[in-house]
Formats: sequence, structure tokens, C-alpha cells
Amino acid sequence: MRYGLVALVAFAAALAAVLVARVWIAPEPRVESEVHALIHRKLKLDAAQEQRIHALEADFARRREAMEAEMRADNARLAQAIAAEHGYGPKVGEAVDRSHHVMGMLQKETLKHIFAMRAVLRRDQAAQFDAAVVKALTDPGQSQPAQSQPQR
Repeated sequence: MRYGLVALVAFAAALAAVLVARVWIAPEPRVESEVHALIHRKLKLDAAQEQRIHALEADFARRREAMEAEMRADNARLAQAIAAEHGYGPKVGEAVDRSHHVMGMLQKETLKHIFAMRAVLRRDQAAQFDAAVVKALTDPGQSQPAQSQPQR
């Protein structure tokens, strides 16, 4: 009974640690909110550009959702590993490495999406777009959570 209670408390603590890390310690950058605001509100896109951007966003949203589901599964595996090892053991390290791999894949997909949208723009629009991307990546105020939610 006592060991079961200890295991349950350890699991709850591990889950809380994962949630704290995801929300406060290592938030995902919110690059796309500024970029999408620029595209949909400030750049004067023609109908063909709007249509192409919309298709790119829909495709990326599907890929992003699949990777985010994979990250949630990775978090569950990490919580299980922490509960099983009660410390930084091989299973925890493996779970962390796996979650970092998926996060890296999502970051690469996000960049591919950004470059695909840029390719739709005219030269004058692309210059504004580039400035917004650079600002979003270098402005300390942009490190708020938000893994690329397309805004329309």
C-alpha cells in the first residue's frame, strides 16, 4: 500500500514537472503569430496569393497537429519513465531525446512552411515578410507559447 502511494505521488510529480517545463521553462516560440498577422492583415495579397497561402496553411496545420500529438505521446512516455526510474535514468534520457527529436522536426516543418509562404509573395511583400520573421525570431517579447497556429 505504501509503495503504491509513493509510486502514485512520484508519477503525479513527474507529470507536474513535464507540464511546468512545457508551459513555463521551455515555451515554444510564437514566430508565426506575427508572421501570419502580417500576411493576413498588412500585406495586400491578391486572390491567387490568398488561395495558395490558405492551401499551405491547411497542409501545415495537418502536419503540425500530427507532430503535436506525437509530442503529447512523448510527454506521456517521459512521465512513465520518470515514474519508473525516479530519477534521470536511461529511460528518462531516451524519452527526453525522443521528444527533442520531434520538437526539432516540428521546427523544421515550421521553417519549411514559412519559406513556402514567402515563395507566394511578390518582392515588395517578401521584404516586409523577411523583416517580420527576423523581428519575431530576435525580439525577446516573442518567446511566448504558440506553436504555429495559422491565423486567418
